[in-house]
Amino acid sequence: MRLLSVNLGRPKAVPYTDHPQGLTGIDKRPVEGPVRISAPGPKGVGGSGLAGDTVCSLRHHGGDDQAVYAVAREDLDDWERELGRTFAPGAFGENLTTTGLDVSGARIGERWRIGLDVVLEVTSGRIPCLTFQGHVGEKQWVKRFTAKAATGAYLRVIEPGEVRAGDAIEIVHVPEHEVTARMEFQATTTHRELLPRLLAAGEALHPEALAAARKYVAQHGG
Repeated sequence: MRLLSVNLGRPKAVPYTDHPQGLTGIDKRPVEGPVRISAPGPKGVGGSGLAGDTVCSLRHHGGDDQAVYAVAREDLDDWERELGRTFAPGAFGENLTTTGLDVSGARIGERWRIGLDVVLEVTSGRIPCLTFQGHVGEKQWVKRFTAKAATGAYLRVIEPGEVRAGDAIEIVHVPEHEVTARMEFQATTTHRELLPRLLAAGEALHPEALAAARKYVAQHGG
């Protein structure tokens, strides 16, 4: 398991975002050399956890519980086969492109050590938006991405430090529950009957997903 690339984005004007100035940082490209990762601060205030990376829509993206977004190279390869096109590292707006690691199948609260210093913790899957659809340029992309549920994973920063392409990735903690990033995504999108099962992940879960699960149980039981 290793880090294939570290990808950073700069503000870019596009016609397919609801940002007031029409800007997005989703177009991320691999960079050479070390990149500092640290907790950026609360959502709505803090942006990306990676130094030099831009988050334009702070209302929807960034913050401590979405500080880093990771996607498996294997999932990009699967989409390439399905769509008959290529996806470079960073093509899904991910900060980290991994290899040898089941990112979407990672459990909420699972912790990865990357390189010597950095420890990250899985919080949730990634919900697709129209900006993502416009960036990829595929019709009904939100629907297709949702159906496949190969979501990648958002992560919070437990121990800050520097990472670079080629760093080893070690899974240093696996929770006993079975709530994965994929399950969290499905529960909060198309299979809301799964929401009560998310509570097994406890406080490791993204706060918005945890609140949704608690609300569902209060209204419908669990």
